[in-house]
Amino acid sequence: MNTTPPHLAHRASRLAAALPPAAPDGAIAFDSGHASPAVLPDLRAAATSALGTHRAETLQYAPRPGLPEMRRWIAEHMRADGCAVTPDEILVTNGAKHAIELLCRLLLDEGDAIVVTAPTYFTAIPIFRSFGASFVEVPQDRDGLDVDALRDALEARARDGLPAPKFVYNVPDFHNPTGVSMSLERRRALVALASEHDLYIVEDSPYRSVRFDGESLPPLKGLDTDGRVFLVGTFAKLMAPGLRVGWVAAPAPIVARLVQLKADGGSCPLTQRIILEFAKDGGLDAHGARVRATYRANRDHMVAALARELPNATFDVPEGGYYVWLALPDGVDADAVAARARDEGVIVIPGSKFFARADVPHPSNLLRLAYSHASADEIDEGVRRLARAAAAVREAAPALAAR
Repeated sequence: MNTTPPHLAHRASRLAAALPPAAPDGAIAFDSGHASPAVLPDLRAAATSALGTHRAETLQYAPRPGLPEMRRWIAEHMRADGCAVTPDEILVTNGAKHAIELLCRLLLDEGDAIVVTAPTYFTAIPIFRSFGASFVEVPQDRDGLDVDALRDALEARARDGLPAPKFVYNVPDFHNPTGVSMSLERRRALVALASEHDLYIVEDSPYRSVRFDGESLPPLKGLDTDGRVFLVGTFAKLMAPGLRVGWVAAPAPIVARLVQLKADGGSCPLTQRIILEFAKDGGLDAHGARVRATYRANRDHMVAALARELPNATFDVPEGGYYVWLALPDGVDADAVAARARDEGVIVIPGSKFFARADVPHPSNLLRLAYSHASADEIDEGVRRLARAAAAVREAAPALAAR
């Protein structure tokens, strides 16, 4: 029976016809990168100022590029991080995924190819797919995206008479889902290769400010000399995801086109002003320090729990961000473990969700675990439940194979 309704646009017919089931009551969430309730900021004073002193601004339509003061603040923030941008090169959006969608509207026609890492951010995959993109998957290792492998893929496409991909999508800092960060050598090589092959780079940078260890490296945008890196930023991971404020940093002519592709009446001025009021006098800097301390403790707690409860699993300890990328022993199916873990009362995402291409084989023993939201006690109990689920799947596998 054909369950696809007639007359859907191609972009809709490619998408799943059902939403994932809601988590059971009382389940421990290791799935999505929600903020810890312990570090959600108290925004009452900022909101009072936004709705009082600034109400003539915040209760009107906003300028479609964003509040001028917000664009200046973001530009100053990025300049301090090594990116030579001006306010005219900033577009405020309704979160980072809105920014990604706008860049797809700008760059993609049906059938265009894009480059993604294998694995990549799973929520971006249906956005790209809805625009009819085909995927060029490039492997990565502990130094991030394999630029030599990308060069080989580009040269192979050229030999086959195929057009170059429109852009490379990457999360270079605390990659989602793997947690790795690109080395400086790889960053420079990627920007140089993009210039050589006339590719754009979409740099998704939600976790850059959530570093616990190691040395901060320049963003790809900071290494860009010819305007081909479009940086996507957000306040979600450092401040609060529910505010839904993100941005794109790109050359002013690109921003002008993105503004015209933006269907809203301007991203919400109230939430923009609340952020600005909270950020005054170092408020956001102090909050960022609390966020990093909390998530560092959560990471350390999860690392200890995994070593204790799942000693046969392997992972690299991330230097920042929200996630541990866990490899179960060979032969243990992560999709089956995720399903059994749900029954045990802990929600995890199997690695299969993070690969854009279903027509090529990928490892089947990977899980992404978010340590950002759960408390220390929840991390301990959640990892115990996950270990029970993995043991049950491992014990059932020989019986199934014998049938």
